[in-house]
Amino acid sequence: MTNFSPRPISEVAAELGLEADDIEPYGKTKAKIALDVASRPGSRNAGRLILVTAINPTPAGEGKTTTSIALAMGMRRLGKRAVLALREPSLGPVFGVKGGGTGGGKASLTPADEINLHFTGDIHAITTAHNLLSALVDNAVYFRDTFEGAGEIDPRTITWGRALDMNDRFLRRCIIGLGGKSHGKVREERFDITAASEIMAILSLARDYADLEQRLSRIVVGSSYDGKTITAGQVGASSAMCAVLRDALKPNLVQTLEGGPAFVHAGPFGNIAHGCNSVLATQLAIKTGDYAITEAGFGFDLGGEKFLNIKARIAGVWPRAVVLVATLRALKMHGGAPVKSSGEPNRDALQKGLAHLEKHIENAGAYGLTPIVAINVFPNDIEEELALVEQAAGKLGARMARSEGFGRGGEGSLDLARVVTEVVDATDADPPKPKYVYELEDAPQEKIRKIARTIYGAKDVVFVGSSEKDLKRIKELGYDKLPVCMAKTQLSLTDDPTVYGRPRDFVISVREVRLSAGAGFIVPLTGDMMTMPGLPKVPAARQVKLLPSGQIKGLMQND
Repeated sequence: MTNFSPRPISEVAAELGLEADDIEPYGKTKAKIALDVASRPGSRNAGRLILVTAINPTPAGEGKTTTSIALAMGMRRLGKRAVLALREPSLGPVFGVKGGGTGGGKASLTPADEINLHFTGDIHAITTAHNLLSALVDNAVYFRDTFEGAGEIDPRTITWGRALDMNDRFLRRCIIGLGGKSHGKVREERFDITAASEIMAILSLARDYADLEQRLSRIVVGSSYDGKTITAGQVGASSAMCAVLRDALKPNLVQTLEGGPAFVHAGPFGNIAHGCNSVLATQLAIKTGDYAITEAGFGFDLGGEKFLNIKARIAGVWPRAVVLVATLRALKMHGGAPVKSSGEPNRDALQKGLAHLEKHIENAGAYGLTPIVAINVFPNDIEEELALVEQAAGKLGARMARSEGFGRGGEGSLDLARVVTEVVDATDADPPKPKYVYELEDAPQEKIRKIARTIYGAKDVVFVGSSEKDLKRIKELGYDKLPVCMAKTQLSLTDDPTVYGRPRDFVISVREVRLSAGAGFIVPLTGDMMTMPGLPKVPAARQVKLLPSGQIKGLMQND
């Protein structure tokens, strides 16, 4: 589709049955959607939900977004009414290792450069709302505000850090308030990347402005000197934060390079937060399409598990099928091949790596879902190795199809589109019922163990550092019935990013547990997981250039 010219966004919206008053154009090719559309009476609500996730990826990623877009393109070429619901890219990965998050090659969203940079300002608004709360908390400390039933904030107990949409390891731990009394009180501070902010998670899960403000007001920022919890609502921040986020809560509509509709909204990381686009965007895709294709961040062990145990519960949805994106290079990495040479032919490593694929197929079955393995084909992949994966998937009870969307767009994903359509349509008479790995009534420790044992394949979980004290405090506050949002490396089924394949008899270490009362989950931090990533030795940012014509080059891999 090299000669593709984007359709006016009003035309894309009209295809979905949206009226002129339902959209707020941001230029010619982007628009915000009115909040009431998703819940409006009389909506079609016909879409069969398809969850796209993956095996544990290489550091560069395996093209899950590319495959999601290609699948939608292929289904549209088959005459199916397919609508995408995807996450917004974070500038951290865009300028870090992975580059842009709008797909790749001919299976991309447009306008890719705008979506990857500032888009409609959603992530900037989230950063601002987060830091507005930080400033109001510190202001309350400075002026020694007292709160009814609690007293003054003890600055030593402040749990609310600051946020920035960038990879910057130097801000993980820092000292603020230097320069004398008039500049504040000296204390240690942390920065999280905006995609890991609780505000991002809240925006992703909120249904409307009232729900948004209620969630914001519940954010726990610290404690008083008497040990009483103090929230964003108590410091008077939630209403102003909600105002900052007014437009950010509205889902965004863009299109693929073949003109298909795509709702792109919110972008929590799957290895830190719950890794899914907004509930509103998913509901819109379900209501405006016959097939709603959505993705969950990183591997099934992270975004997939969280989509099903957290987002699906909150949104009241359940997928008809799971698409597992895999590449030969990732399977070879899990079979022992060095990452740098994993793109080369290596039958032995591939054979060993199939055990990793087997675990993810089993995980889909644990939720009662039919897995479809989608091989994202690279130009140097060889037929013999592709056939080996196809045979293995069949023996494991999964369907498999190849996707060449990167090089051929929708045409290259027709086989995948046919298989997915066939599997999903077969569920019409008896759609899969929700089946969770844990129950909300389980103790937090038990929820964590069930995830680790069932999804990761771990032998057990050990609680170290402050985790036991954190869990005790969470129970005292009455939040022990919340879902669990695991923070874990995306590169391994374990909490060690250097352990590939399908390890067995390993132990997961939980060192800290954070409460996200507004989002509605608790976050166990495992291993050495950081909530503020760092840049690699050669960041992707070095390749980004603005040409004299105004065109931006280098945002995407291989660009």
